Amino acid sequence: MADDTDSRLNSGGGSATPRQGFCLWFTGLSGSGKSTITTHLVKELRKRGSRLEVLDGDVVRENLSKGLGFSKEDRDTNIRRIAFVANLLSRNGVPVITAAISPYKDIRNEAREMMGDRFVEAYVKASVETCEERDVKGLYAKARSGEIKEFTGVSDPYEPPEDPELVIETEQQSPEESARQILSYLEERGVIPAGAAA
Repeated sequence: MADDTDSRLNSGGGSATPRQGFCLWFTGLSGSGKSTITTHLVKELRKRGSRLEVLDGDVVRENLSKGLGFSKEDRDTNIRRIAFVANLLSRNGVPVITAAISPYKDIRNEAREMMGDRFVEAYVKASVETCEERDVKGLYAKARSGEIKEFTGVSDPYEPPEDPELVIETEQQSPEESARQILSYLEERGVIPAGAAA
C-alpha cells in the first residue's frame, strides 16, 4: 500500500510543496473519535500557520444540508456537498479536514475521484461497542430503541474503507497519539511543514 499511497499525493513524480492544498477525509462511526482528533489537528496545524478549514458533518448539515434526512439518497447528497466544497478549497491551496461519518464506499470513492492526489482517506476505526460506550448524547440508545431511524452501525450499514491512506486505531491510542500519527504522515508526504522537534 505504501507505493500506491506515495503516488496519490505526489502525482507525476514531483514532490508536494508544504503549501499544497489537500483534503484529509475522516470516515468512521459516530463516537469513533473523528471530531476529537480534528480538534487536536486544528490546534497544531494553525500553530504552524496553516489556513486550514474544517467541514464538520453536523455543522454542514445545519448550514449547507438543512432539511436532508438520513436515507441513503440524502446521506449521499450531504457527502457530495461536503466533497464539492472540499474540492473547491483544496484545489485553491487550502487544507481541508472533513469530519463526517460518510458510511458508504461508493460516495467516498466519488470524492476521491473528484480530488485525485489531494484526497487523503483516514479511517477512524473503533467497534460499535466502544463507540456506544463513548456516546454521551445517548444516540446509540435512541437508535436501539427505535427512536432514531437509519442510524449508522445499528440500523444502517457502515462500509469500512478497503485501502485508506491511514487507519487510526482509537481503541489503542489516545487522540493526541492519533493526531501525531496523522501529522507524521502528512509531513512525510510533504503537504505540511515539519513541526518543531519534541
